[in-house]
Amino acid sequence: MHGFWGFFWLAVILKIPIVALLCLVWYAIRQPPVPEIEQDDSGGLRRDPHPRNRPPHPPRRGPHVEPPPAAPDRMRVTHRGPRVPKDR
Repeated sequence: MHGFWGFFWLAVILKIPIVALLCLVWYAIRQPPVPEIEQDDSGGLRRDPHPRNRPPHPPRRGPHVEPPPAAPDRMRVTHRGPRVPKDR
């Protein structure tokens, strides 16, 4: 019975994706062709009737707006403890 399940897996179960792919290709071939869109030979660039949205402006800095927050104070370590050997 041990060899049966391996053979069943390879011979039956793994063929399901192959059959699905063949059905998908057959369905795609059977579709009617898509009509081509007539192109406008105006020679210029096509413009949208509405302007594109622009990204928001960064916040204004200067005398009319409060200044950006100050940077935090720096901390420096002046004394380092004794090194402890790793073999302890």
